[in-house]
Amino acid sequence: MSTTRAAATPSPGRRAAPERGRGGGRPRLTWRDRLYRLDLRYLPYVMIAPFFLLFIVFGLFPLIFNGVVALRNYRLDDPTLPYWAGFDNFTKLFGDEYFWNALYNTFGIFLLSTVPQLLLALIVASLLNRRLRAQTWWRVAVLLPYVTPIVASTMVFSVFFSRDFGMANWVLGLFGIGGGDDPIDWRADKLHSWIAIATMVNWKWIGYNALLYLAAMQSIPRDVYEAAALDGASPWKQLWRITVPMIRPVVLFTVILSTIGGLQLFTEPMLFDLNAQAATGGSGREWQTIAQLIYKVGWKDLNLGYAAAMSWALFFIILIVAGVNTLLTNRLSGGRK
Repeated sequence: MSTTRAAATPSPGRRAAPERGRGGGRPRLTWRDRLYRLDLRYLPYVMIAPFFLLFIVFGLFPLIFNGVVALRNYRLDDPTLPYWAGFDNFTKLFGDEYFWNALYNTFGIFLLSTVPQLLLALIVASLLNRRLRAQTWWRVAVLLPYVTPIVASTMVFSVFFSRDFGMANWVLGLFGIGGGDDPIDWRADKLHSWIAIATMVNWKWIGYNALLYLAAMQSIPRDVYEAAALDGASPWKQLWRITVPMIRPVVLFTVILSTIGGLQLFTEPMLFDLNAQAATGGSGREWQTIAQLIYKVGWKDLNLGYAAAMSWALFFIILIVAGVNTLLTNRLSGGRK
């Protein structure tokens, strides 16, 4: 007696297995399977290709071209100079008093703006992290300076720090500082001009950094603060012993971002000058930054080769300072590496 089995037929909802090749080898792939594999393998590269194309055109190529220009005698007003200068433009920096003065001014404004800016941003974020009435309105309000056009705010501050009719001297005069017959000339010396420019920078960026810190603070459980309060920790200790170590990645990010921006200051010191077209940072170069000096050498003196060398020097200075700031911040905020 013989039995027969019904041939197995694939159900309508299941896909039939691909046919095997001759000799029981690999299954034959249909054109749809091949297209699917190509999509799976190469489509991610196609999707990210526009970013790399834009980076090559607007990022990598200008960087390489700037490096080539820094090695040339590239003057727009004298094309007869020898083509290659080698490292002469870089060695010239060591004896350029204007470069060292601009570097000194840049670091002075950087310290007066970055350190108070981040400290005040932490305090503001800590206050906004509490249960307040109209929380949304307060958070929007601290961001208003950031969304204000930088040219408009700088022009307002330029009038605010005017010697004769500025409100800064009027406010200080209420406390017996300056005012009257001896008002402070905010453009006469380095320290006062640094303070004025640093005030502009702090006013614009404190709210932005505060919201970054606030977003990180929102992820910290409330139980941690409640336990610390039961142990007798004051709000100040909670900020430095709990909050700062737990938001360390965001703190490092803001330190790096503030370092890069602080060493590239251009708009604020440029518009603070009553004769902005000269790009000298005051009559005695009291607040001329490196970015201003690069602009002046390149587009006022038409020495693009030397300006390119300055920009590379600024690039390496930013790398070094950002690295040092990252290490120090990581150690101070509780990091070990």
